This record gives sequence, C-alpha cells and structure tokens, in this order.
Amino acid sequence: MGKYSIGVDFGTLSGRAVLVDVRTGNEIASEVYEYPHGVMDEELPSGKRLGHDWALQDPQDYLDVLSNTIPAVLKKSGIAPDDVIGVGTDFTACTILPVKFDGTPLCFLPEYENHPHAYVKLWKHHAAQDKANILNQIAKERKEKWLNNYGGKISSEWVFPKIWQVLDEAPDIYEAADKFIEAADWIIWQLTGNETRNSCTAGYKAIWNKRSGYPSNGFFKALDPRLEHVVDEKLSRDIIPLGNKAGEISRKWADITGLKPGTAVAVGNVDAHVCVPAVGIDGPGKMLAIMGTSTCHVLMGMNETYVPGICGVVEDGILPGFFGYEAGQSCVGDHFAWFIDNCLPVSYYDDAKRQGKNIHAYLREKVEKQRPGESGLLALDWWNGNRSVLVDVDLAGMMLGMTLQTKPEEIYRALIEATAYGTRMIIENFKGHGVPVNEFYASGGISQKDPMTMQIYADVINMPIKIAGTTQGPALGSAIFAAVAAGKKRGGYDSVFDAIEVMGKVKDTIYYPIPENVDIYNKLFAEYKTLHDYFGRGTNDVMKRLKELKKSATLK
Repeated sequence: MGKYSIGVDFGTLSGRAVLVDVRTGNEIASEVYEYPHGVMDEELPSGKRLGHDWALQDPQDYLDVLSNTIPAVLKKSGIAPDDVIGVGTDFTACTILPVKFDGTPLCFLPEYENHPHAYVKLWKHHAAQDKANILNQIAKERKEKWLNNYGGKISSEWVFPKIWQVLDEAPDIYEAADKFIEAADWIIWQLTGNETRNSCTAGYKAIWNKRSGYPSNGFFKALDPRLEHVVDEKLSRDIIPLGNKAGEISRKWADITGLKPGTAVAVGNVDAHVCVPAVGIDGPGKMLAIMGTSTCHVLMGMNETYVPGICGVVEDGILPGFFGYEAGQSCVGDHFAWFIDNCLPVSYYDDAKRQGKNIHAYLREKVEKQRPGESGLLALDWWNGNRSVLVDVDLAGMMLGMTLQTKPEEIYRALIEATAYGTRMIIENFKGHGVPVNEFYASGGISQKDPMTMQIYADVINMPIKIAGTTQGPALGSAIFAAVAAGKKRGGYDSVFDAIEVMGKVKDTIYYPIPENVDIYNKLFAEYKTLHDYFGRGTNDVMKRLKELKKSATLK
C-alpha cells in the first residue's frame, strides 16, 4: 500500500492543504480555504477601529483551515486515513499571539474579544516600529554581538518589538497572557496537545541562536525593566530542530480531520524556508524567491557571515548542516494588486469586458508590448516599506519620470521592474559580503502564473530562473517534513535529504536572460540604486517626514 503525507500552508489570506505520495512526490489532492476574517488592518469584527500600520488576524480562521482542508483532501483523494503517515504545517512569520497556559488565545475570551492586542499580530503588523528603533539603538550601544546575525537591525515585524508594544500600550493584556507564541507553533499545539517551539521562527524572528540561546536578561532589562525575564516568563528556551516530530494527532483533532490518532506531526516551520526542499534545493549557493503578496529570499551557505540588511542567518535554519540566510521584500503581489485596485480607468475595465478578458490578462497584454526603458519610468518598490537591505518600514513608494503621455500599463510595468531591482539589490548585497548566489529559483503564485514578470526578473538579475514544480511550494515542503517526522519505519524518511531527492521538483521551464534587455536594465538598475541610496540611506528623509505629517493629521 502507498503511504502519504499532508502539508498545510497557512498564508496571509488563506490556508491550503496538499496530500502527497511520499514515494514519488506526486500531489494527489489539494484544497484551499480563505480566511473568513482575512487581514484586519482597519477594524476588529466588532467595528472597533485599529491604529496606523496594524495588521491582525483571528486564530479561529487557522483552526477552520484544518477542519475544512484536511477532510477535503482525504475525500477528494479517496486515500484511507491509515495510509497517511504524517502532517506538516508552515506559517507566515513573525505571526504571534497571546495565549493562556492551555493555549487558549486571549481573543477567544469574552472579556478580551474587543481588545486589539488580544489578537494575532500578523507578520506585516508594523505598528511596533518605535519599539524596534529603540531596541536597535540599545543593542548597538551595548555592542550586542548577535545583532550582526540580523544584518544590523531587528525588524518591527519580529517577536520582541511586538511583545514590547503589548506591554507598553496594553499592560493588562501582557499580564493576562501566560505566553506569547508563534502561530506556527500554536497550530501544532492545537493538533497534538504539545507546546513546542521550532528553531526556524525562534532563530529568525526571536533572536535565538543555536549556540548562545537568546539575548541576555540584562539586554531585555535595558529595554524595559518589566521585560527582564520575558523569555522565561512568556516564551520558552526549549527549542526543537526542524524535521523533528512534535507529537501525534490528538483524539479531538483526529475526529475533526478524519485522520487517525497517532499520525505523526512535524515541528512547525516558516512558509518561505519550508519551500526550499520542495524545489529540490539541498545545498548552498542556490537562492529561492517565494513570490506572493511579499517575497522572501532564502539561501544556504557554509559559514555564518555578517551581511548587513538581511533578515537573519541561522544555523540549521533551513536544512541541517548549513547556515540559512533570509532576506525579503515587504510588497510584491500587494504592490501590483494595489495598482489594479486603485489606479486603472473605467475604460480599461470596459474594454477588457468587451474582449472577454479579466483585467489582469488585459493589462498584462498591454505591458508585454513594451520594451525595457520605453516608458521612461523608474519606481522604488517601498509601498509597504523596505525589508531588505535597508530594513526600514517608514520608507514609501515612488514613481519617477511620469508625463502627460504616461499610460497605466507603463506605470504597472515600472512597478514590476522595481520589485526586480529590489531582488537584484538583495543578490548583490549577499555576493558583496561573501555569500555566493550561483543559481536562482522561484516559487509562489507569481512564478507560476506570470511568465512576463519572470522574464523581466531574469533580465534584471541577469541569471536563469528555475521554477518550482508545484503551485503549492510551502505545502509540499511541509509534506516533505511530515514524511521525515513519520520516519522510515512508517513509510517515510529518516533524512530530509533523502526525502528531497524523491519529493522535491522543478519545472522544465527556465527563464533565460535576453542580452539586449540585460544591457538596458543594467543602466536602469544603476539609476534605481542611486535613488535607493538617496532616499533610503539618510541623504533625504522626505519619505519619513511625510509619514510623520500623515500621522499628525490623522490624530487631529
């Protein structure tokens, strides 16, 4: 009889499950569940307004993903639950929530259901930027050695700025929370009844190091005396490596999902990092860009090297035996969606309707007719701040070169090109600091659905681009780790590298750089880099001044 594993990927707007044959890597069935509450960035379900740069979620949506998608893939596939040997999950990160000792989220309790700080703070919650700024300043003053592992800055998206925001703005919520936990670990707790903390989120988002652990209590005390023992009081020092078994499906969740009690459950993982084995990467020098609403760039190296502006370097943070590097862009798919939702004239929608095309296909056809440099436009891709290499959420987008003849499709192409330039900045930053980038892979919806964008990327970075052999890269990666958690005796694998060899895959399609386009994009990139440094490195902080004026006006 065949053996199968299930990977569940919790994204920004939805969760998706895929059931995979562990002997071949073939995906037998998949199911997507849209979060009913989506991203709450303006108000709570009660109508209570949220502040600037907030981004929350309701953890009930995550539970609903499990109760809907897993039964669906079992039903679609016809696979007997006895033949499913493991379940793996991955999450956006840092996505953190306050809970009681039994794992109950505070927002589930009636007394806290109308309190914003009782909910999940999604990865793109940036309202703790003031805390991140102070944290970075104090870390530099104290010459904290661990700061180099995070490119010299800790992001407002990460664990401690978010926890500190709760403490500062809602001390009652901080006291009521027995623990703060990544959603990646919370969902495993729900499935198994075991509280675990995975090394990936701990390493990249909570300043934990395999060799030295967390920063000292003295550092946290320097931030705020009330935070001195935050790790021991609100987190955990028991960190479990990726690929390990976290536990087994509980009776409760077996009844809900249709799986058998005792089915192995892998330790939680991060959506970007877990995608690496899904595309067959098993060694250093191969960058993977997971392209969705944002883009995460992950890469493995042989050494722990200081690279300014990255999100982190973590030993065994992606695969055992390597140092895993992470960088990223905060706005990619969101970037394009913003333009289509807000900037197209009615005539474009009318014309698309007459031609029987959706607006995306219609606009793409117009963009494809343009040559590089033809529009005279150049954009900065900071509509949601800059994650790498500037690590500054207070930066904003910009478009240069518009005239009365500028067309919407030209602006749209310039936005696509801007995200490609941002990726090239990340690649050059790694190479310039001694971390090789010899190959480039892409996964995520954009890589699968948009050949035009992928060709632009290949031309801008001047590297061939290999495409993931699955539309559900993180879910497949989670299924791979699920097979490893189950182990060889149950029909899985004892090594993630053995599993990668069988289950990882890429498409035959490769996007090769077009030399004449590369020449033009090299010139445009030089101009992008000039603007990048001028607005992003302190020469002209006009973007930040405008943002402060916006905040002041909003408060009046």
